[in-house]
Amino acid sequence: MTITASMVKELREATGAGMMDAKKALSETNGDMEAAQDWLRTKGLAKAAKKSGRIAAEGLVGVAVDGATGVAVEINSETDFVAKNAEFQGMVAQITTAALGAHSVDELNGADVGGKPVSTVLTDAIAKIGENMTLRRMARIEGDTVAAYVHNAATEGMGKIGVLVALKGADTGIGKQLAMHIAATNPASLSQADLDPAMIEREKSVLTEQARESGKPEAVIEKMIEGRMKKFFEEVTLLGQKFVMDPDKTVADVAKDAGVEILGFVRMEVGEGIEKKEEDFAAEVAKLQG
Repeated sequence: MTITASMVKELREATGAGMMDAKKALSETNGDMEAAQDWLRTKGLAKAAKKSGRIAAEGLVGVAVDGATGVAVEINSETDFVAKNAEFQGMVAQITTAALGAHSVDELNGADVGGKPVSTVLTDAIAKIGENMTLRRMARIEGDTVAAYVHNAATEGMGKIGVLVALKGADTGIGKQLAMHIAATNPASLSQADLDPAMIEREKSVLTEQARESGKPEAVIEKMIEGRMKKFFEEVTLLGQKFVMDPDKTVADVAKDAGVEILGFVRMEVGEGIEKKEEDFAAEVAKLQG
């Protein structure tokens, strides 16, 4: 029997399954819509789709380095309990390794892991574990050498915060120290030149209003703003920050002393920017009793 696009569309709307899964279900059941829905349920694919609307803000960041290339990948789950699951951690490790050969999330979703594309591996895991999971993002960085650090590691190569630092020059151990610094301070950019212009303008606007409230002459106010902006740049740019392991030096000084140039960095933290749903446990219990 010929499987038409409209049949696939109808099945997808009924189950929330992916296009290829819906097409396969119809092929397997000779176009029988009800049987196809049952087939998807049996495979756990319809169940996985129904969970896709739930907020996944926990999970793990995986990091991997291969020579001059480093990648960081965030895979989210609904609960921290799942992030501690050995099976979930194994999946994160496999997907992170696969990311070394990818340049975007789309590429990574199609990358092969154990004979299946990553997108299918995730769908299978959702059906098996029973929680929504998402491959949220990946970042790639390159240099002469790349150093990695994981903060709050759940197991080797993954945890709540993953950091990569790309260096020009030989890394004699400074790379990991710099990565640890970045994990702790969360700089907004490498240097003042890389800082978001909107962020600079917003800060300058706030500092200008504060300075004007002092009632001092305009020339003095200008100097105040200049001094405060300089302090702002020192606090939010990596090269301008005081090195946490030696506050008498800036990160730029430390890198220079070590004979390296910092080309770039990645700091990825689980769930940053995701609006988490606040659960009212008492209300949930009351709702169940009602």
